[in-house]
Amino acid sequence: MNDMKTVTGNGGETHQRASGNGVLTTNHGVPVSDNQNSLKSGARGPTLLEDFVLREKIFHFDHERIPERIVHARGSGAHGVFEATDDISDLSKAAVFTKGERTEVFVRFSTVAGGAGSVDTPRDVRGFAVKFYTREGNWDLVGNNIPVFFIQDAIKFPDLVHSVKMEADRAYPQAGSAHDTFWDWASLMPETTHMLMWAMSDRTLPRSFRTMEGFGVHTFKLVNAEGRTSFVKFHWKPRLGLQSTIWDEALKLQAADNDYQRRDLWEAIDTGAFPQWDLGIQVFDQAFAEAQPYDVLDATKLIPEDDVPVRIIGTLTLNRNPDNFFAETEQVAFLPTNIVPGIDFSNDPLLQGRLFSYLDTQNSRLGTTNFHQIPINAPRCPFGNFQRDGKMQTHVLKGRANYEPNSLAAHGEDGGPRESVERGFATVNAATGPDEQGHKLRVRAELFADHYSQARLFYRSQTENEQAHIASSFVFELSKVGVLDQVPPRMVANLRNVDEDLAARVADGLGINLPEKAPAEREPVDMAPSDALSIHKNMRATLEGRSVGILFADGSDGAAIDAVVAAVEAAKGKVVLVAPKVGGATLADGSRRKADGQLAGTPSQIFDAVAVVVSAEGCAALVKEAAAVQFVMDAFGHLKAIGASDAAKPLLDKAGVERDAGVTALGDGFVAAAARRFYDREPRVRTLV
Repeated sequence: MNDMKTVTGNGGETHQRASGNGVLTTNHGVPVSDNQNSLKSGARGPTLLEDFVLREKIFHFDHERIPERIVHARGSGAHGVFEATDDISDLSKAAVFTKGERTEVFVRFSTVAGGAGSVDTPRDVRGFAVKFYTREGNWDLVGNNIPVFFIQDAIKFPDLVHSVKMEADRAYPQAGSAHDTFWDWASLMPETTHMLMWAMSDRTLPRSFRTMEGFGVHTFKLVNAEGRTSFVKFHWKPRLGLQSTIWDEALKLQAADNDYQRRDLWEAIDTGAFPQWDLGIQVFDQAFAEAQPYDVLDATKLIPEDDVPVRIIGTLTLNRNPDNFFAETEQVAFLPTNIVPGIDFSNDPLLQGRLFSYLDTQNSRLGTTNFHQIPINAPRCPFGNFQRDGKMQTHVLKGRANYEPNSLAAHGEDGGPRESVERGFATVNAATGPDEQGHKLRVRAELFADHYSQARLFYRSQTENEQAHIASSFVFELSKVGVLDQVPPRMVANLRNVDEDLAARVADGLGINLPEKAPAEREPVDMAPSDALSIHKNMRATLEGRSVGILFADGSDGAAIDAVVAAVEAAKGKVVLVAPKVGGATLADGSRRKADGQLAGTPSQIFDAVAVVVSAEGCAALVKEAAAVQFVMDAFGHLKAIGASDAAKPLLDKAGVERDAGVTALGDGFVAAAARRFYDREPRVRTLV
């Protein structure tokens, strides 16, 4: 916190230093009455620029890191084209949607929590931002690979990011949410529950940028030539279908190749396998919105595709890599305020906050937010908040309390200033103009209080294996919570509102008693499960866009290798030859076959399936190589198909490979199996990681 008090030095000079006032204020000492809700014109009206508490908080947050982006720092970009394929002139007058119109685009994919020097494969949300260079101006559709978000109001965004970033006093962990402060904050914010279901699912472990969906997250508006408006949600649907990794595979991918997804995108474009997504829209009117048991302006909710089917209106194709990473991928600036005629904003309070935040962020990456510490600007009274760091920060602020709500004080730590005080500033509750929608209020609409219904819908829409992954993810992440032993039970108490079995499995995995169910601000309702929410139910049995590793060694049958290569390529898959030495191996006929990768540096987690084509002699040598045993062991453990020659049996046996539908002889059966994952290998009931 930034509490200050004035002291007099030996020379009579006046100085200021931090003090423990305990009252939440602005940077200029004005007491804050409500730090949870932004000021709006009516409960569902637009956020008001008059809200100086929101503006100062977001302004300070936007300036806390230079020159790196505060979030989405690690990114990968590509050029491409969007072609409108359907006539929606009845819905929107935007030129970009004119049927047949081709529009240049630049797309940036990213992780969220890590810095620019982090890795590609952590459990994290992925950014999916598209800049359309339309003939009416730039339109930026700034979204993620998950259709909902953690919070409902932009005023909570600094607290979310503060809590999930590396902890303030120790600068770790990097690029992950499995630590105290994130789960402390999240367990105190029930509105995060739906997003946590997605975050703990395989959605945050995408196999490739090319096999993940994208979402605009917010509800926007389409406007036609007559001025009629419709609500709209934007979706990107990958042409290659959905595909994810599993946790252990992601960890080993990180060790094998920190740049795996960046490399995958670059190489796909470089070889002409241009990634494609279809742009879809969900369109609905005010009557539909009012009839739903959730608020369509709530970013923690989605519109079930079963209720409003996604209509495909265009195709995005990425066909050119950047010429210069810094000049293009790093310097590209996405602004939600970049909008074109025919598209408009809704009163989503999270979106409204982003309209201010992004412009400020892009304008200030080389500026300072601490101008209030210059003596002429500094208040003469105590002040305190959770806004830290930034260029020219002169105060050494101790402890890790830089977010709220928090429960750090329960363990003897400084929890920072109190949330609000009665004497804090409050806007006069009155409508002052004919265009204002009711009174100016710091409130949320009643339906925003339902934090659990869609979280329950998401969980119950998953397959048994996906549910097991979610339970295991919660166990792993909450097991990393340290001294704050009140946090895991609190989180499990929230999960009881989602699904009792999930809560019980997480509690058992953590070795704690099942706590009492947390009171729900609004009781959840059961919704019909939706297959659209499941990765496993939407996976395509195809090798297109996927790769198969073929392990061979001295004495291997060249004809057998060629047959596997031909079958995989006929199925539009990519083949990578792997041998103990990068120079390859001598085949049974005496010829030399060069390898694409050396065994120790080309582990099986890079591939979607593997084939082991070895002779008895070659297998005897490979059985003695740890990398070969691990290659097969990991492929089996990561639920991939394994095709093997008869002579490979000793290697499979040593790796603990059990025969099932995914372990086949070489031939057509292997190619069919290679297009799948074999989730039956996982325990049906799984609580431990």
